[in-house]
Amino acid sequence: MPKAHFVAVHGVGHGAWVYYKLKPRIEAAGHRFTALNLAAAGISEKKLEEVQTLYEYTKPLLEVLASIPENEKVILIGHSGGGMSAAVGMENYPEKIAVAVFLNAIMPDSKNSPSYVLEQYSGKTPPDAWLDTQFSAYGDPPITALTVGPKFISNSLYHLSPIEDHALGALLVRPGSLFIEDLLKADKFTDEKYGSVPRVFVVATEDKTIPVEFQRWMIENNPVKEVKEIKGSDHMPMFSQPDELCKCLVEIAEEYA
Repeated sequence: MPKAHFVAVHGVGHGAWVYYKLKPRIEAAGHRFTALNLAAAGISEKKLEEVQTLYEYTKPLLEVLASIPENEKVILIGHSGGGMSAAVGMENYPEKIAVAVFLNAIMPDSKNSPSYVLEQYSGKTPPDAWLDTQFSAYGDPPITALTVGPKFISNSLYHLSPIEDHALGALLVRPGSLFIEDLLKADKFTDEKYGSVPRVFVVATEDKTIPVEFQRWMIENNPVKEVKEIKGSDHMPMFSQPDELCKCLVEIAEEYA
């Protein structure tokens, strides 16, 4: 089987570092794995105050997709809030993507405003669920930013992950944004571009941050080619179930790449 090329996008406040367990496993299986930092995330030198829109935040992904040779396609992974950036990549470079994997991720549709799924998520998430997450605003007009705290990391994001990963997250997370104010006025994703890329949704069954009921609601709202499950996974399957996640992704490569 030809080697597949995975391109992986992280969630809000995180960076390419979240894939430190998954990358060597995928490469040991004979595939390429590119983990990237979105703007003002991970080791990006940009500050969040310099990023006003989801498109600007997603530029590092768009640059990677633009560099893919015309006769090649990648498997695009969007995790958590990174599903929105994956959608931007699909809208701009559908011809470069063999399949998009929404890894317990926010998955927009093409029927509603890009903000719709995020608004539904916010409406179903009680304020006390955010624990010690700090919310603030920046820019003019203001953009909502968030910084997850150690309690939220340990009790919601990483609750089934090794304790070393709790420490890593507490050391490395940065302020981030879902850019909902920008998405409220953005154009819809299109069936011709975003909708033309096959999608697989990977459900994390023990996710407390994006609960399994909401993951399945997104799948019902915007049906996908295939649904896979990682049992016993918290919000960070690359931390809590790296071997199962690797197996799942290799199966996707065998079918779609």
